[in-house]
Amino acid sequence: MKFLKYLLLTLVGLVALVLIVALFVPKTFHAGSEISIDRPADEVFSYVSQLKNQGNYDAWSKQDPHMEKQYSGTDGTIGFTYEWKSKKVGDGKQVITQIEPNKRIDMHLYFNGSDVANPSFIEVTPLSPTQSKVVWEIDGSMPYPFNMMSLFYDMSKDFAAGLQTLKSILEKQA
Repeated sequence: MKFLKYLLLTLVGLVALVLIVALFVPKTFHAGSEISIDRPADEVFSYVSQLKNQGNYDAWSKQDPHMEKQYSGTDGTIGFTYEWKSKKVGDGKQVITQIEPNKRIDMHLYFNGSDVANPSFIEVTPLSPTQSKVVWEIDGSMPYPFNMMSLFYDMSKDFAAGLQTLKSILEKQA
């Protein structure tokens, strides 16, 4: 009986510790990466501005190939919406909010039914007539106590992996 009492007290103590630590962990996050691609900027932008293409290169679609995807609107235009449902990576929605032709596409991401927008963008900058720099970033917030996850998970690695896959796809089209 003493063992169960100590076990219960230990579990309560661990939960309390996690909740206390979560009070001091930032509730906002920033993630992203950049890469150079040996393709002209207009070709790169043409590909990344179509959100239906994102499943070909993002790391999350590779983690769950059975992800349910739904699209509404005209791809590559403001208001286009991409929604997904996944038991492995969670549910969400992505909406195009702004487009600067051949340069930048801004989006809002909503995770797991939240109505809080997490701004994201993909920006394409020409480095030369045949080479481009692509930057893909997100800023967002995570509610308490889920903000603890930021101590154990680096989303920037997923962005870097996605951009590496994008590079492979686009450079093979040459």
